[in-house]
Amino acid sequence: MLRAMGASVTAMVLVLVIGPAFIRWLRGNEFGQNIREEGPERHQSKAGTPTMGGLLIWFAVLVAYVIYSRFSVASVTVLIATLGNASIGFVDDWMKIVRRRSLGLSARYKLLLQLALALFVGFIVLHFAGLDTSIDVPFTDARFDLGTVGFYVVVFLWLAGFSNAVNLTDGLDGLAAGASAIVLVALAGVAFIIGRNANDPGVTDLMVVAGCVGGACLGFLWYNSFPADVFMGDTGALGLGGAIAGMAILTRTELALLVMGGLFVVEAASVALQVASYKTTRRRIFLMAPLHHHFELKAWSETKIIVRFWIVAAIFAGAGFVVYYATF
Repeated sequence: MLRAMGASVTAMVLVLVIGPAFIRWLRGNEFGQNIREEGPERHQSKAGTPTMGGLLIWFAVLVAYVIYSRFSVASVTVLIATLGNASIGFVDDWMKIVRRRSLGLSARYKLLLQLALALFVGFIVLHFAGLDTSIDVPFTDARFDLGTVGFYVVVFLWLAGFSNAVNLTDGLDGLAAGASAIVLVALAGVAFIIGRNANDPGVTDLMVVAGCVGGACLGFLWYNSFPADVFMGDTGALGLGGAIAGMAILTRTELALLVMGGLFVVEAASVALQVASYKTTRRRIFLMAPLHHHFELKAWSETKIIVRFWIVAAIFAGAGFVVYYATF
């Protein structure tokens, strides 16, 4: 517990201290955000805001992790899932900057890279982390055996799904960073309970990872809150989704995460429903997807949407923790 708290504070302070110089460096190198023309009109004023702030997050995470972690297989695996997705996001961000447009890495290549990452993470989980191919079924004592192929499929769906869901949520200043920190607090609580009852330092080491990432998110919010001085970009958002999914996989809370990370699930689902509805009926369910853009077009202020979505994220995270606790 103390190591996780220390890691969280250290990561947060590092982001706060290094942030101004890092943002100046991004501006000096013209690493500015390109805004999609089809997005809400008021977002065009954000064009040119420094992006790839995720690099700052992951630097702080790595430093704090090296200081406080015991380098257990479980925590290293989550870190691989996190930084692997962050690296994919970095390639995407870099291509957008070089091309000076909002289109970066194609969805096909992004998913192929995430598939390779999922296979690697799944292999480590099964052969070195001491876990099998089963997952916990909420509200029961049962564990459902997915089989090897099924397990790898779940690892891919969760890693790719949540990383892209967090990325979709990252459309308003501070929304994804704040919501991710909330979910990571719940996952840290899960790791604490599992580690304490199993007397497994490898599992409790997961709290350190959650503390590092959550603390870095809080520090980043200082500069990313409305109006943002810097955006995290795909470098940050994909990595945060990887951290959240990785924590769930290593704590066997994949199904509980569907509730715990419910805000991200809803945001991703709004896009899927919008696309399906338009392709089948030529009608839109929402004014614009993801869901937060729908409320923007209903004339809600950006800060009102962000704070209310944070509240929703906290409700989902609390409910998901209850689902885990009831299962445990």
